[in-house]
Amino acid sequence: MQVTETLAEGLKRELKVVIPASDLSSRLDSYLDDLKGKVRINGFRPGKVPKAHLKRLYGRQAMAELLSNLIQESTQKAIEEREEKPALQPEIDLPEEEAEAILEGNADLAFKMSYDLMPEFELIDLSTLELERPIVEISDEEVEEQAMRIAEANRPYETKDGAAEEGDRVSMSYVGKLDGEAFEGGSDEDGHLVIGSKSFIPGFEEQLVGLKAGDEKTISVTFPEDYAAKHLAGKEVTFDIAVKEIQAPGEVKLDDELAKTLGLDSIDKLKELIREQIESQFGAMTRQKIKRQLLDKLDEAYSFDLPGKLVETEFDNVWRQVLADMEREDKSFEDEETTEEEAKAEYQRIAERRVRLGLVLSEIGEKNDIQVSDDEVQRALYDRVRQFPGQEQQVFEFYRSNPQALASLRAPIYEEKVVDYIMTLAKVTDKTVTKEELMAEDDEDGETAAA
Repeated sequence: MQVTETLAEGLKRELKVVIPASDLSSRLDSYLDDLKGKVRINGFRPGKVPKAHLKRLYGRQAMAELLSNLIQESTQKAIEEREEKPALQPEIDLPEEEAEAILEGNADLAFKMSYDLMPEFELIDLSTLELERPIVEISDEEVEEQAMRIAEANRPYETKDGAAEEGDRVSMSYVGKLDGEAFEGGSDEDGHLVIGSKSFIPGFEEQLVGLKAGDEKTISVTFPEDYAAKHLAGKEVTFDIAVKEIQAPGEVKLDDELAKTLGLDSIDKLKELIREQIESQFGAMTRQKIKRQLLDKLDEAYSFDLPGKLVETEFDNVWRQVLADMEREDKSFEDEETTEEEAKAEYQRIAERRVRLGLVLSEIGEKNDIQVSDDEVQRALYDRVRQFPGQEQQVFEFYRSNPQALASLRAPIYEEKVVDYIMTLAKVTDKTVTKEELMAEDDEDGETAAA
């Protein structure tokens, strides 16, 4: 095998590999010798089939198989001898016009392999990183407020004989119509609506005031211009309503009886669970914030050439998702106050950031022997499967038979473990912030290092 470097530019490498036709012929002879003792052909005793006859029958098929294996072997061997680490599998270029002669054994196997090298960079001293962890102190008032919301949602109602008024709950059936035709999602046989809750289309609840059980009425309302269903946005529609029952609101109490209706022993237990839930929610936000800080600091700390194909692949994945989201939401670049060119430039920057951070985190994890166990991947797989009720077996089999999909479950676990490791070394200072400050959104590109 003869290997010649034809391009060495930054991280890009291109090699020309030549394997003489004589080597191909020798390998084919060995293959046919092995095949002779295995095949059964009418008119010949086992093991006595002439090689020339075997070559006529199986030569091209055998040579195609040999070439596939030989290209893979020689590619791997060339990289190992050069002691290089490609970012992705090398791309192979075998000219089609030469393929026929090679299959016939009349030409050398000559192909080009191109690939990007993994960049080399020095890791910074992680103990020099300074991070600020935003913490929200959970007050008794916050817990009380959440408990009151739960109580409001579980407010008792009692049937009344009079007309519906503000605060009453109306049980009804209704059919929504656009231009006289019922539209999808606009009907309900057993709907419940509290007047004044502002949980339905503006103007709907107000027209229920004064109705009694057994009344029927057709009301007109107009959907908001920014309504999610574009075919209804800004449209005037009618609803045919049949009132079944009017219920007056009872008194809301934060007591043990409320807790018992929720399956708990006491109101104190309910408040304890509420506090734990708030702590969990704020904890997740705190984690997201400090991780964003960490990724920003790592992004600032490193600057090195990136493998072009890795960036291209990442950009393609991001851009495909962007276009899919825009189509689903029926939005244009104009709606986002940008142009396609500007959006591409921004997402190219995001792709480069993700690849750079992914390489940095991967290097930190490798240098410090951070591993993801099979049990951790298995738990992630079961969590994923549970997201598709009724399709559990199909989803399970998909991941089991698709190594790339399984790797997509392993990657975020690995990233979080590397982030956890860095946190143990960095200087982390807690800072008390308000709930609003903690909940303020960051730019999307900082949420994860890689897609």
